[in-house]
Amino acid sequence: MRLVKIGLASVNATVGAVRTNTDKCLETAHRMAAEDVTLAVYPEQVIGGYAPEDLVQWRAFVESQRTELLRFARETRELKTVFALGLVAAVGGDLFNAAAVVHGGQVLGICPKEKLPTYNVFYEARTLSRGAPNLALEAHGVFVGDRIFAFDFGTIAVEVCEDIWSPDGPMRRRCYSGAEIVCNLSASPYRAGVMGTRREMIATRASDNQCTVAYANLVGANDGLVFDGGGFVNQNGRPVLEAPRFREVYTTAVVDLDRTTRCRREATTWRADLETFREREKVVPACVSNGATASRDGLRYPAPPNGTTFFLPGTKVSQASARDELLDELYEALTLGVADYYRKTRAFKCIGLALSGGRDSLLTLLVAWGAAKLILEGLEGDALAEKMKASLFAFYMPTRFSSDATRGAAAQIAKDVGATFQVLPIEEAFERELDATKTMLGEGGPLPTEITQQNVQARIRGTRMWNWANTSGALFLQTGNMSEKALGYTTVGGDLEGAFSVIANLPKTVVIALIERLYRRFGFEGIAMTLGTTAGPELAANQSGESELMPFEVLDACLYLYGAEKLATEEVAAALPSLFPERDAEQLRVWAQKFSRLFTQSIFKWVQSPLAIHLGSLDLDRERALQLPVVQRTEWSAR
Repeated sequence: MRLVKIGLASVNATVGAVRTNTDKCLETAHRMAAEDVTLAVYPEQVIGGYAPEDLVQWRAFVESQRTELLRFARETRELKTVFALGLVAAVGGDLFNAAAVVHGGQVLGICPKEKLPTYNVFYEARTLSRGAPNLALEAHGVFVGDRIFAFDFGTIAVEVCEDIWSPDGPMRRRCYSGAEIVCNLSASPYRAGVMGTRREMIATRASDNQCTVAYANLVGANDGLVFDGGGFVNQNGRPVLEAPRFREVYTTAVVDLDRTTRCRREATTWRADLETFREREKVVPACVSNGATASRDGLRYPAPPNGTTFFLPGTKVSQASARDELLDELYEALTLGVADYYRKTRAFKCIGLALSGGRDSLLTLLVAWGAAKLILEGLEGDALAEKMKASLFAFYMPTRFSSDATRGAAAQIAKDVGATFQVLPIEEAFERELDATKTMLGEGGPLPTEITQQNVQARIRGTRMWNWANTSGALFLQTGNMSEKALGYTTVGGDLEGAFSVIANLPKTVVIALIERLYRRFGFEGIAMTLGTTAGPELAANQSGESELMPFEVLDACLYLYGAEKLATEEVAAALPSLFPERDAEQLRVWAQKFSRLFTQSIFKWVQSPLAIHLGSLDLDRERALQLPVVQRTEWSAR
């Protein structure tokens, strides 16, 4: 047996905090070394933080990462563990997103990332250069390029995030060149459903390349990106370890590399492909380290996962449905996103929002409450309740259109979570603003429209929230959802206001489903009271969001088909009857046309909204997943 202990470290790095990030890595490194971890894998760009975006154009930012990498090497020189950690490395006119291998106080080599994503939330090729097969450069006496690394326990390769998502990535040639363990250093943002995709992809790569994959992911949030951490060890297609997510933690697993050798010898197809590789391609050179690595004498043969033997699965069964698990993940991502935005910016003293008694602000408050518990970690009982009261604020600002039901629901949910709650009527201010608007329009001019009257209320609330936030140093949370934002069912200067958007990339149907899930989890009376009200902004009498727009399920289907699947308007109309066979096809066509028109006309609004948390493959953030021109026409969409 050739037993190797692999450690995966999910580190919560902050962009630019190079010393703090490295200190975290060092603390974890010493703990793993004390446990005789043979090989420790850290996330992508863990030293400088991810995503640095154009910050890499500052020479000092990049140079500081080299300085901290050398410090990490010096302060681990007495440790026997082999370390792989990520940084941005400069070589002449190139900047590389790279993985460094450190052992015995030396940086043995740096391997650049080869597959640079420029889709969805990624823009790496804008500022970074790609690694390449057989690349051989040098920076300050350290090799930078295409290498594998041989130690007394076996041979490893290192790669970075997107490299594993391509079947033609560097893993293939490095495994054919002798690598047995491939360390993938990732900063892969959370998105709904990503866990299953990662799991299957990593299992496929480990099986195709007949190797052990050690995948470590960044945890924490930077700007609107939430990294869910976790990690995998998969040996030749067999799952060995699945690390906890949404936690800053390291986990370990033992593998027998003789099993990888045996699998390679048994896999005739793999060996045939290896022969072809040797005939046609150049073998990746190995950096051979003669230094002793961590003792493996105390390692025990790894038991199959969950007690599985032969075909009999383990007895552990999940109690939550797949739907509930996904909703719980979304809630964890949202709370971590808000908590880290608060903690890492270091600009705020408390959190606040306008609480309307409706569904969107209810969910935002529940997320803020969860985030506050993360921020106040370590407090319990009365101490937590007292601090929560001073940390979380909710304001109900009624007019003549506000109902007793929403007021009661708002008061109750604030009580349920222990937030400070205030009622501040805006009726007089509403009248004053209407009078001022009439004066500006001039005597004999037009009267304020119905929409204007509604927007005046929203803008008063937005202004009051900003005034309070500026004075109290609060993080003012914007509460609008994705569906209504997409169609401009929101007010610039009003409910579109805030310092950070919490649910702006969460469709309304998901908002409702998540609220229902949180009611089952927490049982708050305020949730039930809110769900008993009509969904609407209460800016006019008897107002209903679905009546003014369309049924939320149809709206979200249009958003998915048009925004995510990129169908034209007529294609959306043709697809909707398959999703809603019980609805009238002509009515669905009318709704599809209405969606397309409002969506295009509303881009100018949602590009002005605050930074939002990234949750899926579709964002309404112009600098994130969906980049659309504000000025456009949709003549291309009609036939």
